[in-house]
Amino acid sequence: MTDIITGRTLSTGKTFSLGGELTVNRLGFGAMRLAAGTFDGPARTPRDGIAVLRRAVELGVNHIDTAGFYGRGAVWANELIRTALAPYRDDLVIATKVGPLPGPDGVPSGQATPDRLRGLVEADLRSLGLDRLDLVYLRVGGTTGPGGETIAERFEVLAGLREEGLIRHLGVSNVDAAQFAEARAIAPVTAVQNQHTADRQLLAECEASGSAYVPYFPLGGGIGGDPLRAERLGKVAARLGATTAQVAIAALLATSPSVLAIPGTGSLDHLEENLAADRLRLGDQDLSDLRG
Repeated sequence: MTDIITGRTLSTGKTFSLGGELTVNRLGFGAMRLAAGTFDGPARTPRDGIAVLRRAVELGVNHIDTAGFYGRGAVWANELIRTALAPYRDDLVIATKVGPLPGPDGVPSGQATPDRLRGLVEADLRSLGLDRLDLVYLRVGGTTGPGGETIAERFEVLAGLREEGLIRHLGVSNVDAAQFAEARAIAPVTAVQNQHTADRQLLAECEASGSAYVPYFPLGGGIGGDPLRAERLGKVAARLGATTAQVAIAALLATSPSVLAIPGTGSLDHLEENLAADRLRLGDQDLSDLRG
């Protein structure tokens, strides 16, 4: 796929060029589970998260997705990332997201007003130990699905911070096609992060605009929870001698060259398993079986 404006190649199969300038491996790492298994679960041991991060980078991960609200108790993903990886490699891209506000139970069910977004971005800069954030998503909505509200005022705040040099690239998360278009009318949108669904319209618009499509919960959100889908994954996994998680990740990457996968874990064993999916190749029969 080529950027229709610049003519630069955006995807080579295994990599994608965010904003036409930040080349990342399409199989990255999501940091949500580093601090705790769930938002309201007990905190993990920090040394485990640090070990997972260092091993992820050793195995070729150069795209880490995080957020300032990923944490529990005294353990926070951004601080683990800084402790494990700073000073950062030049090719490492760290994406974060702002907007959600955790409630008393730790679940990010509230939304920040426009006047609070600068403070959230500055907090991410401090916790990660950076002068500029590579990619910042405006995460819209609480725990609800996308759509139904304007995002212009909030996205304009982030666009202003980009102009100031605090942010390199902008993204949107949990949006529908109308909100994506609303954001793009204000500033370039480098990536969209939505729960993995069959929203082919939004994916097609990402492909056409050169934006990455980055599903969150890449191993959940209907794949593992759908018994028919799980049966199909198991059939293909048995044929290939792989795990169902590896087939799910490989199938996600096969959806489109614009798709980036960010499976997360707090376990070294699961990390190794997930990243091994990069070597898995699905044939026509495999893809046909997965579609049912």
